[in-house]
Amino acid sequence: MAGGPGRLLPLALGCLAALAALAELQQLRFKPTPVPTPVRLFTESELARYSGQEEGQPIYMAVKGVVFDVTSGKEFYGKGAPYNALVGKDSTRGVAKMSLDPEDLTHDTTGLTEEELKSLDDIFNDVYKAKYPIVGYTSQRILNEDGSPNQNFKPEDQPLFSIRDEF
Repeated sequence: MAGGPGRLLPLALGCLAALAALAELQQLRFKPTPVPTPVRLFTESELARYSGQEEGQPIYMAVKGVVFDVTSGKEFYGKGAPYNALVGKDSTRGVAKMSLDPEDLTHDTTGLTEEELKSLDDIFNDVYKAKYPIVGYTSQRILNEDGSPNQNFKPEDQPLFSIRDEF
């Protein structure tokens, strides 16, 4: 046999490497496309159910009408945790003012200073949007107080909305 058994080993290793690459390619090619999770619309009472008080229940909070799943930060937001007062509601004002005062735990931004509004935007983008998944929106963001649709709400301009039919 020309070259002897020493030449077969590199050839066999090359074939094994090619088979491994082919198997990896097949796995990539046939992976199912993940289905996007539908985005929910939360009323105040629905959002209140996710306040971190029940073990095993997700923990949600809203900032600027966007509902985030903050369960991964349960040491901060869970029952008895330092920021638990912020969860189960839209705490936009409290985030802007860095306040846990019950009067500030609301979506209302009336009277906030330019500095507080800038702080709100920075925290919204750099902390919440960067760190926690969006699971929905508050009805206040989409509906007027009388329950009629907010004409200024544009789903395509919202985080994670790519088509109008998602909600």
